[in-house]
Amino acid sequence: MSDDTRNTWNKATKAVHAGTRRSQYGEVSEAIFMTQGFVYDTAEQAEARFESIGPDEFIYARYGNPTVAMFEERIAALEGAEDAFATASGMAAVNGALMLILKAGDHVVSARALFGSCLYIAEEILPRFGVEVTLVDGGDLAQWEAAIRPDTRAVFFESLSNPALELVDIKAVAELAHENGALVVCDNVFATPVYSNAIAQGVDLVIYSATKHIDGQGRALGGVILGSRELIRKTVEPFMKHTGGSMSPFTAWIMLKGLETMALRVKAQTAAAAQVAQALQGHAQLSKVIYPGLDSHPQHALAMSQMGAGGTMLAIEVKGGKEASYRFLNACKIGIISNNLGDAKTILTPPAFTTHQRLPQDQKDALGITPGLVRISIGLEDPDDLIADFMAALSH
Repeated sequence: MSDDTRNTWNKATKAVHAGTRRSQYGEVSEAIFMTQGFVYDTAEQAEARFESIGPDEFIYARYGNPTVAMFEERIAALEGAEDAFATASGMAAVNGALMLILKAGDHVVSARALFGSCLYIAEEILPRFGVEVTLVDGGDLAQWEAAIRPDTRAVFFESLSNPALELVDIKAVAELAHENGALVVCDNVFATPVYSNAIAQGVDLVIYSATKHIDGQGRALGGVILGSRELIRKTVEPFMKHTGGSMSPFTAWIMLKGLETMALRVKAQTAAAAQVAQALQGHAQLSKVIYPGLDSHPQHALAMSQMGAGGTMLAIEVKGGKEASYRFLNACKIGIISNNLGDAKTILTPPAFTTHQRLPQDQKDALGITPGLVRISIGLEDPDDLIADFMAALSH
């Protein structure tokens, strides 16, 4: 089937069929090529492949694999990107995407509202290698404008921040970055490939933790970096294959299976998240309910224009701080306490004491990570059951 035909497909069709390779056996479900290496018919063929590898040729699993290639092509088709490189984890993707484009003396502007491990890279790892990092309030365009300089090599942000659900105006920040010749790197996990338009909005490298909504069932770690073919194959691939951050074939197969149902899961979770957020809004035991799909969210209009939906994540601030939030968490019967997200099961996380616990209090305060904050990743349970569970837990 021609690429032109595939390009006319909608996302749901691409999620099932894009990138499919079949062996001589004509299998329906994608094959797992569980091998670390590949055999050459002749010594001459081995030499030729190392000199110039073809689009459907393979040398070593760290460099590429048929199952991994299927996942890369499928997620790229969904994202509207030219190409992708699959990684061992979401953080391998974040670290790789930044390290491979930066060198000592470069300058990076990053949103300050980041997942704890991402913030560690920005504050600890990059400066260790001589990269200057300026942190800004991601929602304040004036701060981006003031911080981006002619020598800025990259800007980095989460399109929807973890855990306080603040948005970055992707198009506006991308325009500022490109005016100064900087690359735009976006961690797009909370937006999901279902609602993402990041490439069209000007992002150069899009990052996903495939562990989250792409797998969506708590089975495996994985990540992916997406962008232009030039960036992926000439910059991302050489760095990742030589530093060992590649995805395993078995993980790629899990992610392929996840992509087939991702849109169904994410849309159902988003509808449920909106219903739960609406039900909890104004509750006497809550200081606030944070959900981009609510009119009360200060960036609701941007969320609707950028994503078209509120997403699967919400956060609540329980009055009474840590003691009250822990009482709520321990009383929940359906939602489980863990630190993953985007799962079929509803997951509750107290970020101040888990994912962001290492941050000093002043940073937590600036990011809105209060002792009473609970991040909620809505799963596939009946939303009425979730609402009843949360209401009962808040009454404890």
